[in-house]
Amino acid sequence: MRKSLGLMVAALLAVAVTSSIALAAVNVKSLPTATFSGATVSLTGGNFSGLGSVPAIATLTVSGTVTYTCHNPGASGGNDVPGQNPVAAQPGIASQDLGNADHNGRGTISNLSATATAPNPAPSTQTVGCGGKGSTGWTLINPVVTVTGAQLAITQGGNIVFCRNYTGNGTGTPPPPAC
Repeated sequence: MRKSLGLMVAALLAVAVTSSIALAAVNVKSLPTATFSGATVSLTGGNFSGLGSVPAIATLTVSGTVTYTCHNPGASGGNDVPGQNPVAAQPGIASQDLGNADHNGRGTISNLSATATAPNPAPSTQTVGCGGKGSTGWTLINPVVTVTGAQLAITQGGNIVFCRNYTGNGTGTPPPPAC
């Protein structure tokens, strides 16, 4: 009984070690290309191997800023001026199964897009920089969302096996230590 229990523990340990080695063996055949367009980032062309049969999930998270136009309904139809302070956009997140479990450990990103949005609820007119500190006649109109960065993370079984950051010019950068 003790011998069979010991063999089971050894087998489970071997599976655990093999699994962690398999996750560390991800090979990048081609890096995804990021295209930034207004509030959206699209990734295409990523090709990975060595993913094994555990499903791999690509998650794209985008961040950016929002600028508003300030409207004061004063005389002669009102007055529109640009807000002085951009605010953080609501992050956009999109995920895609890479299909590696059905393709001998090889996975691809065909087309993955995420869009940032204006915050809801909208910020105050004072936060955006409309009028003076005491003015209450302003309203926010025409939010313009601009994505400034994106992060691609590929996970398997809850572990990140690949990570890449993209800047507003579409180029990839090595991930920060926390990635």
